[in-house]
Amino acid sequence: MEKIEVGDIFIVTDENDQEQELEVLGTMDVADSVYVAVGFVEEIAKETTGDVDIFFLKVEEDGELSEIETDEEFNEVSAAFEAMVDKEQ
Repeated sequence: MEKIEVGDIFIVTDENDQEQELEVLGTMDVADSVYVAVGFVEEIAKETTGDVDIFFLKVEEDGELSEIETDEEFNEVSAAFEAMVDKEQ
């Protein structure tokens, strides 16, 4: 499996069959799983105030990305991402 790096771009198809580009903004290990924080490339490019919608996806063992399924898991990953960003500032 290829390692996912910050800055990688993925193409995903949304519910309207429109292709969207997602950029990896961060990766983190939480509870023996790897997660990525992603944002829409289009939003990142035009946003100057830093308010970009961030989504978290779980990296499965086969390298596929999947949605987080529980609020508990989301809260854990979100807190880990915030802690990582705070450390970098």
